[in-house]
Amino acid sequence: MRTSNKLVVVAVGGNALIRDKDHESIPDQSREAALTTHHIADMIAAGWNVVITHGTGPQVGFILRRSELALEEVPPVPMDYADADLQGGIGYMFLKALYNEFRKQKIDRKAVAIITQTLVDRNDPAFTDPSKPIGSHMDEETAQRLARRQGWIVRDDAGRGWRRVVPSPKPKTIVELAAINLLARSGFVVIACGGGGIPVVQDEEGNLIGVEAVIDKDLASSLLARGIGADLLLVSTGVEKVAINFNTPDR
Repeated sequence: MRTSNKLVVVAVGGNALIRDKDHESIPDQSREAALTTHHIADMIAAGWNVVITHGTGPQVGFILRRSELALEEVPPVPMDYADADLQGGIGYMFLKALYNEFRKQKIDRKAVAIITQTLVDRNDPAFTDPSKPIGSHMDEETAQRLARRQGWIVRDDAGRGWRRVVPSPKPKTIVELAAINLLARSGFVVIACGGGGIPVVQDEEGNLIGVEAVIDKDLASSLLARGIGADLLLVSTGVEKVAINFNTPDR
C-alpha cells in the first residue's frame, strides 16, 4: 500500500447517513455511506492517510427502542453494547463501500474497523444532567407519552422536533489510540471511535467498566486527531454549513 505523511480524521455525523425521516433504513444508510466514501477515496488518491470516525445518535436510539419493544421476549441491550453494536454495523457499511470504491478507482488501499473504547470520568456531571439527543425526532405529544411510559428524559432539539436525551460525558482518553495510529500511518484506512467510542470508566483497581452514555462524536474525533497528530480534522454532516445558535433568533 502507498502511504503518505499527511493524515486526516474525517468525522461523519450519524445524521449524515440519514437523509431524512423517509430514508432511515439500513439500505438507505448504506447508500449514504457509499456517497461519503467516494469523496474519501478522492482524498486518498490525492495522497492522504485517512481515519474515519462516525456518529451514532439516531441509530443508537433505534437499537434501544427495538430493545424496549422486545423486552417480553429477550433481555434488554445496555447502552454501551448498543454503541459497540453500531461500531460493528456502521463499520461494516464503510468497509464494504470503501472496498467497492477502491476497486472502482483502482486504489491500492485496505480498510479496517476497530471497536474503540473511550475513557470518561465516572464523576462527570453529565451523568446527572442528560443532554445528548438520540433516536428519531418526534412531535412533543409523542415524546412526552414515551417519556412517561419508558422513563425517558426528552427535550426539544433546536426546533427540529423532540428527542430522547441521555448522558454525554466528556472523552478523556481513546483506549485503542496506539493501534489506530499505527494502522493509519501504515496506510490502512481506519474506521474508529464510532459514536464517540464506547464509554467506559475505571474502577478502583483500574479495570474498565462500560457505562450507560453516549459520547459526542466531534469531541472524541478532536481528541483522536490530536492524539495521533493528524494534520486535518474534517467534519462531514447532513447540513449545508456550520451555524452558531442554530434555529434561534440570534443565529
